[in-house]
Amino acid sequence: MTKRIKKSKPLPSPLVPPSSRRSFLNRLWAGLGILALAEIVWVVFSFLRPRKEAVKAGSFGARMACGPVEGFAKASVTAFARGHFYLSRLADGGFLALSRQCTHLGCTVPWDGEKKKFICPCHASAFDITGNVLSAPATRALDLFAVDIENNVVRVDTGHRIKRSGFRREQVVYPNADTKKDA
Repeated sequence: MTKRIKKSKPLPSPLVPPSSRRSFLNRLWAGLGILALAEIVWVVFSFLRPRKEAVKAGSFGARMACGPVEGFAKASVTAFARGHFYLSRLADGGFLALSRQCTHLGCTVPWDGEKKKFICPCHASAFDITGNVLSAPATRALDLFAVDIENNVVRVDTGHRIKRSGFRREQVVYPNADTKKDA
């Protein structure tokens, strides 16, 4: 008679605890929960901390120097992509800073130099050099930005958009105080 020797299971090492699928998934969920909590804390902290970076000169929301008065031909439109506006110089020498957004649905409105008007590519609204509506569906003129001229340099403040229903002569800014505005 031979005795059968029973094989015994190896004893677990005291340094390495036994691992199961359930304990692995518990550790995984705990790690993901800690990661999600860290992201929430980061988002809340980022929202509440004060802004340190200043608005860069020449970007949207800043006061931009556009150039000398002589650099803009009369009856011309110059696009400023960084400021999201067009600087329109009227035939009488006055300046208007017009928003690039159509007042109908907000599409970017390009200037057509041959036709001498802004034509919206989305729904064909048209505006003249002063931003007045020439054809629907837009119902009001292009919005304005404040223009001022200091030391013969044209500056535009893109920090505040001025909504308007139509063009009025007092919206035009002239280089010299003695320039006749009703020309």
